[in-house]
Amino acid sequence: MTGFIEGKDRRQTILLPECLDDYVTQDNPVRVIDAFIDELDLLALGFARAQPAATGRPAYHPAILLKIYLYGYLHRVPSSRRLEREAGRNLELIWLTGQLAPDFKTLADFRRDNAEAIRDTCRQFVLLCRSLGLLAGGEVALDGSKFKAVNSHERNFTRAKLAKQMAKIEASIAGYLKALDQADQAEEERTAAKVEKLQDKIATLRQRMQALQAIGEQLEASPDQQVSLTDPDARAMSTSTDPRGIVGYNVQTVLDTQHHLIVAHEVTNVGPDRHHLTSMASQAQAAMGPEELTVLADRGYYAGEEILECQQAGITALVPKPLTSPAKAEGRFGKQDFTYEPDDDTYRCPAGEQLTRRFASVEKGSTGPPGAQVVPSRRNVRPAGSGGSGAGSMKRCLRPWRSGSGRDLMPCRFAKARLSMPSARSRAGWEPHTSSQRA
Repeated sequence: MTGFIEGKDRRQTILLPECLDDYVTQDNPVRVIDAFIDELDLLALGFARAQPAATGRPAYHPAILLKIYLYGYLHRVPSSRRLEREAGRNLELIWLTGQLAPDFKTLADFRRDNAEAIRDTCRQFVLLCRSLGLLAGGEVALDGSKFKAVNSHERNFTRAKLAKQMAKIEASIAGYLKALDQADQAEEERTAAKVEKLQDKIATLRQRMQALQAIGEQLEASPDQQVSLTDPDARAMSTSTDPRGIVGYNVQTVLDTQHHLIVAHEVTNVGPDRHHLTSMASQAQAAMGPEELTVLADRGYYAGEEILECQQAGITALVPKPLTSPAKAEGRFGKQDFTYEPDDDTYRCPAGEQLTRRFASVEKGSTGPPGAQVVPSRRNVRPAGSGGSGAGSMKRCLRPWRSGSGRDLMPCRFAKARLSMPSARSRAGWEPHTSSQRA
């Protein structure tokens, strides 16, 4: 192999062995893991066996197992069996652990027994980033991800799914009973064997029916009316990629928009994102420290109560409102086309007409603010040129937000955020409107 770069002979004996530290460069990220964990007080964080026992076989130090776990997290190696293999062949892990290679069961038990302590370790890392000035922006982004659990759709039950399966079994039992009646009337030599097979099938179906009835009792006791047999904590939730959805968990993550560092996370089995805005924003505020925080989220997080709670906690939530009204598709004006005037507590339609206050509503047990109803007329219901003769009979109900700051609060916030950018302000040539400043 002359003419090529040649490696060392594997059988060459070295008089002075190379140092293990030479295999890891000084700027390798694995040194950050080593330095960070060595400075932690594992006993104060609550790690099990942080204090060695006086008797018995010595155990692995929690710092070694935590280093392996964090290394796997950074390199997307979550499996304890894969981490066991990497600890014996990966030079970085060999350096990090000092040539120790715990088995997969030890790694899995460590992760299970120290879940809360590992969570506190993540908080310590966030505090470290905060002290280094990496989380000083005061702006975060929130999003959720759906992760499948080890639980199939067939072993997840809701009331509708349980009723469907029970009805299917009852229909099968009725069919077999009808076949038994027909077999009793027939006089053939194979009738006895056929009857025995039918009776076995009926007995099996009845046992299955009893099992479903037991699951029904669990459903009644479950707060969310859902039961998963393999993974009891997993829940069925809808996704945009699979029409059936998944049975799993919804992982909420808050990122710093400047350095994309995770400042807060939560694993939950509640599928819709709109229930998590306030809780995750509060966790991010506690982790980052600023009294005023801006949270960016998609329209899946839009919920009036959640946004109002964020506002009361000093958190500015920028969440686009979902446009679910069919008004645009039907050729009518949508609610976003009407302007709220907080000074008069009234609305103005696209034609310039002022809407008349009609009634007060009660929503979720509390009296809401006065509502307004569009006066039936063609010009303030349908856009010009849309046609249609029945426009005059249509009406629109509009309600201001409970806080009294107007239902146009979110659009004003988005306008203010866009205009606060230097490039947007220079293009527009004007400052935010007074209504945006009020929002």
